[in-house]
Amino acid sequence: MILLFIGDIVGSPGRRMICECLPQIIEEYQVDFTIANGENLAGGFGINRKIYDEMIDVGIDAFTMGNHVWDNKDIFNFIKNADRIVRPLNIHPDLPGCGSRIFNIGNSKILVIAVVGRTFMPPADCPFQAINEVLKEYKDQTDYIFVDIHAEATSEKMALGWYLDGRISALVGTHTHVQTNDSRIMPQGCGYLTDAGMTGPYNSVLGMDKDIVIDRFLYQMPKHFEPAQGDLQFNGVIFDLTFDGKCREIKLINFIKPSL
Repeated sequence: MILLFIGDIVGSPGRRMICECLPQIIEEYQVDFTIANGENLAGGFGINRKIYDEMIDVGIDAFTMGNHVWDNKDIFNFIKNADRIVRPLNIHPDLPGCGSRIFNIGNSKILVIAVVGRTFMPPADCPFQAINEVLKEYKDQTDYIFVDIHAEATSEKMALGWYLDGRISALVGTHTHVQTNDSRIMPQGCGYLTDAGMTGPYNSVLGMDKDIVIDRFLYQMPKHFEPAQGDLQFNGVIFDLTFDGKCREIKLINFIKPSL
């Protein structure tokens, strides 16, 4: 199976990049299933129903979320019926949505899990223990297992990768919006990448207008961040998974599309 994961899509520039490039990428690499981190889709903060539907139409099969999952309040109006959104697993269990979902891909099944880290992040339950419980629940019910850990610390992401090696197919980190150069296949077959990066404005600070962010650092005054304009980048990673649920090849995708 060919699995494509797309790094955090930021605002309308990121959505435009998806609409322009994703169908071609799916065709070129013969992608069977596409997952994207969608927590920055709506202006850089959260997701709404209109955008959710638009991104499905262009080819995204599942969305993982992170610490910005609730930033756009429209999500509360549709998340209970949004069967392609996987919100963080290790937050309060009474919150709406699901932290893990099984998706059908032809005759195969893939379990998608999203967690948030705890180092330098808002309070959350232990991602290690939360994933353990899900793996026990779905033991022998799925062919492939994918994990998105939305976290700040590279050490936390790496530790989780080693902890889950041999039990999942692939793990990708998100949140920093900077693609790392450490993709690897772990000894027991888990495909790993510390951070998938970001899809959206290239000449920016993590997708946001650089001048607004610079002023925030200079003067320490609150300012509303807005997605930058101009050149666009696409960050993602492709995992080639074997029939027994292991990873045999990883390919990073990272290209820039100049503005016209």
